[in-house]
Amino acid sequence: MQTENRFLDDLAKLMLNAAGAAQGMKAEMENVMRQRLERWFADMNLVPRDEFDAVRAMAAAAREENSRLSARLAALEAQLAAQKKPVKPRASKPRKLGGAAPKRRARITPR
Repeated sequence: MQTENRFLDDLAKLMLNAAGAAQGMKAEMENVMRQRLERWFADMNLVPRDEFDAVRAMAAAAREENSRLSARLAALEAQLAAQKKPVKPRASKPRKLGGAAPKRRARITPR
């Protein structure tokens, strides 16, 4: 035989309703927090992960090219230094004072 206890039935219904309301409130709070965090991250001007990875790869390639070009430049400078002959200073010759007269420019006269 089942006994009817109205107090326990009401208490069970109240608990079920409270649990449903708590779940609804939880979902609403999660949505509000998600929206606030998305707005906050948008204001921070953060970059997406794929763009960050692409720029990181470009920087690594640039560093590699820079080191390769530095080594090439050092090799070329060494090669140039080995090919250069030392420059001997020229002995200055005395100027001749009496020689030919300086060339004169032709004068153009209007007609």
